[in-house]
Amino acid sequence: MDFDGLVDRYEKPIYNLIYRLLGDREEAADLTQETFVSAYKSWGRFRGEASVYTWLYRIAVNLCKNKFKERDRRRDYEGPSLDHGFTDEELPKAAEAPHHDTPHAALQRKELKELIEQAIRQLPPDYRIVAVLRDLQGLSYSEIASAADLSVEVVKTRLARARGMLRQRLEAYLTE
Repeated sequence: MDFDGLVDRYEKPIYNLIYRLLGDREEAADLTQETFVSAYKSWGRFRGEASVYTWLYRIAVNLCKNKFKERDRRRDYEGPSLDHGFTDEELPKAAEAPHHDTPHAALQRKELKELIEQAIRQLPPDYRIVAVLRDLQGLSYSEIASAADLSVEVVKTRLARARGMLRQRLEAYLTE
């Protein structure tokens, strides 16, 4: 596959991954472009030990980790800031319901989406990466391990902890 074909095939999945991790369309577009620039520069060194898909995910995840660190440094310097939110279509399908809801049900669905959005944003970056790759992107444990440069055991542990944190944050709402 030539590099243009690679970009055509993987640009949208890489953008979606980055957007789900960062929650900002502009940053996602920038880091998607940066992912492919980095991949292009190192294309000659790609050894094929992992699939191209996994290799691109690893580049994207590493760029997101750098962005998280940059945000933390900026937040420490500037103080707290408001994060950009996800749009309705970007949130997990679990929060969606049929569109023939009563006004009360529609309000509850909107509140649940906001709670899920907030809970995802509040996960520590290492847990958010694993949860998004597994639950929203559908990667296998081994693909996540390769993309995030972790062992499969660490991936499973972080995923269990991330799900526990999400469950704990959403439990009060879900038991109503």
